[in-house]
Amino acid sequence: MATAFVRAHPAVTAVLIGPRRPEQLTDLLAAADVELGDDVLDRIDEIVPPGVDVNPGDFYIDPTPPITDKRLRRR
Repeated sequence: MATAFVRAHPAVTAVLIGPRRPEQLTDLLAAADVELGDDVLDRIDEIVPPGVDVNPGDFYIDPTPPITDKRLRRR
């Protein structure tokens, strides 16, 4: 779900994964084709609205801009 969420963001050009074991790589590659529907992305936006920093201290560079126009989501 996390990989699909990141892939849906128009400003993201690559999703980085970091498996430590072959089993983790297998799971991550199996999830590569998962796409979240607008209903799921909308629900995520309700929980944490776009542009909200859950923990601003985590950013050491400018954060990725939020998706404010839902038409920009990748499909």
